[in-house]
Amino acid sequence: MKTSTISVVALVVLGFLGLNSLFIVEQTRQGIVLQFGEPKRTIQEPGLNWKLPFIQNVVFYENRVLSMVSSDSEEVILADQKRLEVDTYARFRIVDPLLFYQTVRNVRGVEQRLDAMIDSSVRRVLGGETLLSILSDARSEIIRSIREEVNLSAESLGLEIIDVRIRRADYPDATSQNIFNRMKSEREREAKEFRATGEEEAQKIRADADKQRTVMLAEARRESEILRGQGDAKSIRIYADAFGEDEEFFSFYRSMQAYRESFRQDGTSLVISPDSDFFRFFGNKSGEAE
Repeated sequence: MKTSTISVVALVVLGFLGLNSLFIVEQTRQGIVLQFGEPKRTIQEPGLNWKLPFIQNVVFYENRVLSMVSSDSEEVILADQKRLEVDTYARFRIVDPLLFYQTVRNVRGVEQRLDAMIDSSVRRVLGGETLLSILSDARSEIIRSIREEVNLSAESLGLEIIDVRIRRADYPDATSQNIFNRMKSEREREAKEFRATGEEEAQKIRADADKQRTVMLAEARRESEILRGQGDAKSIRIYADAFGEDEEFFSFYRSMQAYRESFRQDGTSLVISPDSDFFRFFGNKSGEAE
């Protein structure tokens, strides 16, 4: 009985030691075996591994590609003195876990240092470029230069930079407002020019219409004067023909018209001798003196 109890205890102790001696490195991870905080060996291949129980422990790091987005927008002054607010993001891998452990220890620490490296590289590279080049096909070459520069700095942290990208590049708020105001002023200037051009064209159209109206009225007056003259000439000819047919009747008719025009009820006064030829039809319808 005593022997079996000792065997059970021994098995338990051996199992406990085995559980604390063996560990598994997954495919997506890599690890460092530490002894009292001092690195002893690096394990980058997946599988079952061992360590000294209670003396050694294992720190695991991701073997996959990690992403990092810049915490704040950075204001960059370009070569043409234009200002941009730039947001970036990066993708990286831990390729040397021992160096990574010795320099930054954890992912939180590497994000801060990598953010500073990217900001410094973005400022330096974009500071030598113009806004036009950033918006052109040269943008890919600019991004490549930033990635290569950051990669050189990140090697000292045990990292490999897979990619660095500009997530957003925009004008600062003050610059955007200035651009908006300038665009508004430009549009208002163009609107004034269009209005002035339209008013000028309107004046030309009105002047041309007035000219045509004046010409048409002058032509109409000329035609009316011609027609009136032709009518007067025709009426004179008719009167002359009528006078030639019956001189006495024509003289009587003309006198009657003169009387009608002279003796209207408008208070007209005539100072004429009673035996004037004007009154020759008053006393005698033949107009002959008695």
